[in-house]
Amino acid sequence: MPGTNLTREEAQQRAKLLTVDSYEIDLDLSGAQGGGPTRSNGAESGGGTYRSVTTVRFDVAEEGAASFIDLVAPAVHEVTLNGDSLDPAEVFADSRIALPGLLAGRNILRVVADCAYTNTGEGLHRFVDPVDDQAYLYTQFEVPDARRVFASFEQPDLKATFQFTVKAPEGWTVVSNSPTPEPQEDVWVFEPTPRISTYITALIAGPYHSVHSVYEKDGQSVPLGIYCRPSLAEFLDADAIFEVTRQGFDWFQEKFDYAYPFEKYDQLFVPEFNAGAMENAGAVTIRDQYVFRSKVTDAAYEMRAETILHELAHMWFGDLVTMEWWNDLWLNESFATYTSIACQAYAPGSRWPHSWTTFANSMKTWAYRQDQLPSTHPIMADIRDLDDVLVNFDGITYAKGASVLKQLVAYVGMDEFFRGVQAYFKRHAYGNTRLSDLLGALEETSGRDLKTWSKKWLETAGINILRPEIETDEAGVITSFAVRQEAPALPAGAKGEPTLRPHRIAIGLYDLDEASGKLVRAADGRIELDVDGELTAVPQLAGRRRPAVILLNDDDLSYAKVRLDEGSLAVVTEHLGDFESSLPRALCWASAWDMTRDGELPTRDYLSLVLSGIGKESDIGVVQSLHRQVKLAVDLYADPATREALLTRWTDATLAHLRAADAGSDHQLAWARAFAATARTPEQLDLLESLLDGSQTIEGLVVDTELRWAFVERLAAVGRFDEAEIAGEYERDRTAAGERHAATARAARPTEEAKAEAWASVVESDKLPNAVQEAVIGGFVQTDQRELLAPYTDRYFEMVKDVWDARSHEMAQQIAVGLYPSIQVSEDTLRKTDEWLASAEPNAALRRLVSESRAGVERALKAQAADTAAQP
Repeated sequence: MPGTNLTREEAQQRAKLLTVDSYEIDLDLSGAQGGGPTRSNGAESGGGTYRSVTTVRFDVAEEGAASFIDLVAPAVHEVTLNGDSLDPAEVFADSRIALPGLLAGRNILRVVADCAYTNTGEGLHRFVDPVDDQAYLYTQFEVPDARRVFASFEQPDLKATFQFTVKAPEGWTVVSNSPTPEPQEDVWVFEPTPRISTYITALIAGPYHSVHSVYEKDGQSVPLGIYCRPSLAEFLDADAIFEVTRQGFDWFQEKFDYAYPFEKYDQLFVPEFNAGAMENAGAVTIRDQYVFRSKVTDAAYEMRAETILHELAHMWFGDLVTMEWWNDLWLNESFATYTSIACQAYAPGSRWPHSWTTFANSMKTWAYRQDQLPSTHPIMADIRDLDDVLVNFDGITYAKGASVLKQLVAYVGMDEFFRGVQAYFKRHAYGNTRLSDLLGALEETSGRDLKTWSKKWLETAGINILRPEIETDEAGVITSFAVRQEAPALPAGAKGEPTLRPHRIAIGLYDLDEASGKLVRAADGRIELDVDGELTAVPQLAGRRRPAVILLNDDDLSYAKVRLDEGSLAVVTEHLGDFESSLPRALCWASAWDMTRDGELPTRDYLSLVLSGIGKESDIGVVQSLHRQVKLAVDLYADPATREALLTRWTDATLAHLRAADAGSDHQLAWARAFAATARTPEQLDLLESLLDGSQTIEGLVVDTELRWAFVERLAAVGRFDEAEIAGEYERDRTAAGERHAATARAARPTEEAKAEAWASVVESDKLPNAVQEAVIGGFVQTDQRELLAPYTDRYFEMVKDVWDARSHEMAQQIAVGLYPSIQVSEDTLRKTDEWLASAEPNAALRRLVSESRAGVERALKAQAADTAAQP
């Protein structure tokens, strides 16, 4: 039985047989405002059904052939194929409607069904805002969830036009891929879309607030819209969002040499969204946490801008030209990631010309982490079915893929890269492609043979390590220099063999400037070259005086772990914060973090390194990453016997930096959050309470809504606050965000009763909406509550398979990953995991997620052993 799965072979067979022309989809959402289960705060969410009528016109290559169309629905009332009525009880099963006896040539199918609203962020999500008690709907279809709203051939290479007709409650706005029409008696009839894939169709409906503008250039005019709930309208900084959007239009249209391919461009900030955003053609949905209710640092604005640009890039790469099957998902996402960050780095007037620093600091570390898990896989993954792709939205698909695209651009040249992309768009507009189509275009423009490059970079897993080998004479002049490349063994359980790869890298030469005290790269201190094989000589450096620091992979062109020679490491350890530029600092911070995770640098030494350099770090995104990494290292990688001492040392430092930071600065806010995350002594907790009630202040620090919740959640986790204080804070913030924060705080309380209540709400009930479930899980797991949470290790393994089988993918994945006993770093946790993996017979997706979590515990054990061994 296929259940809700679809195999690649089935999709290929269906694509050979069918050519889909058009869909007409008629949805009656007039009852969406009422009905549905009650949320924890009394508002309604999810639940209920609506009438869905789908008419599909498609051509068939073979007389009398049989096929199927996809549909996930509580009830099917009518199936009419070429005028003949089929019995739904006979043809509808396992999320499919069988289509027997098809005609050669044109066929017409009509399906009438009741489809369900969801509260999981999949299909047609229904949310009721506790502020105004109004319902808000939006669709999320990637990967296979258009079939939850209308009958569809759910695979990316069966493109068609889509014409939506929607009946909605009075006073609502309805947005789709085509321009929004004027409703007639609350019925919205949209024009057909261009030929697109099912997963990028969209419908957003409700009494949304909107702001409108136009992108105009050289006679082109594209209507722009931004939407959010009215309860967020006062916080919507539409001008800033339009500014980033216009920069993206300018830069992408120039680089792609192809006009924006749809009639309008709406960006809709929607509630309880599982991902960052979704590239629906002309109607991008974005998580509404990006409408900032409280002060955030510039790193948050940079991240939002990258998300906006990522989705805009998809309008060309993904929507105009779409992958044939999900094994090229990586190319879809990596291209959007690479070009969005390149746009931030190079577009005239960009606020974030340092975006490659952020990329090195966040995306690359994600990629390196993912690539060292037992589930690591080639960038070009073997996607056998939908179950495979659903767990493949990972650090390989997004971050390693984008890193390797950056390497590809260095390898072929940026101008040659974009000329190839231009040819690719013109050649394949509104069609479907494979990786070979893009590589072929790039070979034509660059003259490089990319077959070997592709085989080594895209069809193999794992990370290379690059080390310098230096010899100098007595006067400190370099006599020989080479780059040694290593291919470490892949993680246990990973498929494939270690591979040496061709790398295009830069080598940076840095010296301390006596006047400024900064580490500065000399004017002639950059050499770019190809590295291949085990050892690559660099004769250009022979005869030069040895600089203070020699940095391999300077400018972060390639994807590799980098190690410093002994002399450079000594200088960097003392002067890491002194690099004049942010990117080499980020590369050295990343290398230190990587060494800590690998057990090469003891946690106590990593903490010392951070404390010695973070005060000089100007890049706020790097500072916030270091905050997260230090907390993770001390919580999981430190010798348990010294963990509390290290936490005390770190928390004391956070408070000192908080008090010393410039009033009202991003650094002050970041240090306030870092302090709240680990505050532990009575005096520190008293300070949190005093900042909350206003009896103490720190100049420039505004304790606004979100910062208040950060303090409340910590005070709840240590037992200072209970239900009365949490409920009181929620009364100040009776919003959807307030509801999530209150759920986190309740679950964080250090009592058996609070943990049992939180566990039951997630595991024993399936009523929580996706965002509230995520909030409860986030509160439940507290690293300083190990003993209290220990009994839940066995309970996890008792329930996880049943939950996986019973819940939707998004909800099940939250539970499988979020409730795994990751903080129980012990051989016992590994043993119980191994026993479960051996006996439970989980499907491949669940096995992968649990194995990845197990690898985290195994890594933590090794890091703890290294930290213990380093004790003086």
